[in-house]
Amino acid sequence: KTIGFAAANALTRCLFDRAGFQPDASGDSIGRIDPQPGEQIGMIGLFRPLLGRILQSGARLTVVELKPELAGEADGYRVTLDAEELAACGKVVSTSTLLLNDTLDRMLGCCRNARWFAMVGPGAGCLPDALFSRGVTLLGGSWIRDGAGFIDALQRGETTSGFSAKSALTAERYPGFAALLDRAG
Repeated sequence: KTIGFAAANALTRCLFDRAGFQPDASGDSIGRIDPQPGEQIGMIGLFRPLLGRILQSGARLTVVELKPELAGEADGYRVTLDAEELAACGKVVSTSTLLLNDTLDRMLGCCRNARWFAMVGPGAGCLPDALFSRGVTLLGGSWIRDGAGFIDALQRGETTSGFSAKSALTAERYPGFAALLDRAG
């Protein structure tokens, strides 16, 4: 599955490039959820680097995890194995791993009351049409600006940030698959 998604992501990037389309840049690694004091935020998959911004906002955070050893109260947030607790969340940020582990439909169903559902991570580089039609509101990932530099840095074990930028794609900004095909000629 991983190789299949990598191929789908590469083909999507090829289409975007041929159509002259690029997602918006984003300096926001939490999927533009803009957490506010008192809001109930959901997180699917424990992203420790993303916790600070959400917790500092004064929002309440519920994290759904598959690993039982992570469950319980933590410093300012709660980790649960019960995905139904996401029904209380108005905004959710999720790992793109949902696409690989066949839990997307189940998680979207549990997030039925969320007005914002951001899927972030390297696996979120596929064509977004089907995801947007099912309730995903933002796909966040990395846009590679210099492929050769990125690969070189990766092979040396160095940071790739100089060769890529965070990106964010919303349904409002996305022209759709058919329009991209027309533009690609």
